[in-house]
Amino acid sequence: MESFDHLGLSAPILKAIGQLGFETPTEIQNQAIPVLLEGNRDFIGLAQTGTGKTAAFGLPLLDLLDPKESHVQALILAPTRELGQQIAQQMALGQQIAQQMALFAGNIKGLKTVAVYGGANISEQMRQLRGPCQVVIATPGRLIDLAKRKALKLDQIKYLVLDEADEMLNMGFKEELDTILEFTPDTKQTWLFSATMPREIRRLVKEYMEDPFEVRIDPGTSVNVNIEHQYALVRHTDKFEAMCRFLDLDPDLYGVVFCRTKRDTQNLAEDLLKEGYRADALHGDLSQHQRDRVMQRFKRRELQVLIATDVAARGIDVNDLTHVFHHSLPDDKAYYTHRSGRTARAGKKGVSLAFINKKEKGHINRFSRDLDISMEQILVPDATTIVQTRLKNWATELRDQPAAVGIASEHLELVDEQLADLTREELIARLVAGEMKRLNLDSKTDLNKRANAEPDKPYRKEGFSRGGYGGRSGGYGNRRDSDSRGGSGGYGGSGGSGRSGGSGRSGGSGGYKKKEGFTKKWNSDGDDRPKRSDSPGSFPKKESYGQRISTDRPGSFPKKEGYGKKRRSDRPSGDNSSKSGNTSGGRPSFGLKRNKRS
Repeated sequence: MESFDHLGLSAPILKAIGQLGFETPTEIQNQAIPVLLEGNRDFIGLAQTGTGKTAAFGLPLLDLLDPKESHVQALILAPTRELGQQIAQQMALGQQIAQQMALFAGNIKGLKTVAVYGGANISEQMRQLRGPCQVVIATPGRLIDLAKRKALKLDQIKYLVLDEADEMLNMGFKEELDTILEFTPDTKQTWLFSATMPREIRRLVKEYMEDPFEVRIDPGTSVNVNIEHQYALVRHTDKFEAMCRFLDLDPDLYGVVFCRTKRDTQNLAEDLLKEGYRADALHGDLSQHQRDRVMQRFKRRELQVLIATDVAARGIDVNDLTHVFHHSLPDDKAYYTHRSGRTARAGKKGVSLAFINKKEKGHINRFSRDLDISMEQILVPDATTIVQTRLKNWATELRDQPAAVGIASEHLELVDEQLADLTREELIARLVAGEMKRLNLDSKTDLNKRANAEPDKPYRKEGFSRGGYGGRSGGYGNRRDSDSRGGSGGYGGSGGSGRSGGSGRSGGSGGYKKKEGFTKKWNSDGDDRPKRSDSPGSFPKKESYGQRISTDRPGSFPKKEGYGKKRRSDRPSGDNSSKSGNTSGGRPSFGLKRNKRS
């Protein structure tokens, strides 16, 4: 098994690694550290989030710095997330790097790291930068602000590290990166680390880097092998109950629950708190002070689970997490890798458990195939399993509990006097009853059976069945034969006891008759009367809407009473000037078109 000893790191760095509990290097660390220790070439490292990139550039960087020089020698840029109406969110990843760099540099005298990021007091950051400082970890926005105030000089840096470069570009820091790179000297060494290599990253490489050495880690092998990947089939409405049961099953569980949105995060945390679980939310609507308070409580294990969004979870750097829960599956496999990477650190074991429904089974298969991992389906524990497991563990702990030394005899006599009337069986029953009160056993529903059941059919009251559809419309009459008649419309189907059947469609049109170059619609009997409203399959029209009547011209419409003009007697009776057939004087009636003269 390979170790850090063969990578060429100095003794102080190796001592710091041992104190942090690192045993074997990851793939990116194994390939990047020897190249970076040479310090004479630009470098590109392509690896997924959670594969140990911080140590891959942090360890060789500290070995290359000179503690005797008090000016800034290395600049590490990391992305930030702007959320909601906040001016700036705490640079979670930058603070995480700063903490790890400070730990790595703990055995190197005179070496100091400073983290500057939005959301913190800029005056305090300026005060820290006035003293000796060799490494600065910064977010792009705050760095430019400090540089414009001349609180930070970048003209003497030797190493520039761009961590999560693709993430910075995705968040719109393209112009800021160009500005920062212009502040730095051309003689520096640039180390770029990214999960992907989009076009904008290649532009940066071409413009600001010279003949870089590239290390690419296959994403399929980047998932921590110490993580056990599991999923449970549950309905969406049963996810909260399933979460409670896993917490009841293992009181020593210590993990993070990931949700998609800030609202889901806050709601789940509040629901868990109502049921007595030690939980709190971490999302972008929290101020930096609130965020720090939640993280401190979580690190002190005052909280059993932390409910977080993907954005806020980028700053979670907590060891000994036993579980990661996916309350909602991410769409991207990179986010799944990042989530799962919160557990099983420093060579320890961990569990990544996703709550899914039947429709999301395809996402599980895709993650399993693309990431080359095995995902095992497990069952949500029922009430009986929880009771048996908890009581067994409780009885074992009670049995193995060492007798307390120094308890006053009068205290023991007082308890013995109070319990003297109880038999052994009665005492055990009372102890068990007290332990069971701590369990959430209100619901005894089998969630696994509910998840695999067929979805409920839509409820429909009796008497509301849908009626049948109307019959097909009648056929058209023969266009050449004006005497042909269209077929009659079909009948509507009968409905159930509630809604009525559909109406039959109207009968077909009659024949068409040509007349001197243009076609007009005539009655199917061929006379000068328009089609009657009582023909088969038709619906009679209301009189107020104008029923077709016989006029001096076929197909004309009557005019409403009161709109007519003075009758003109000098107009020929066969004149077509008025479509309504009204031969009144003056202009045609309002809204009616004048017919063409033949």
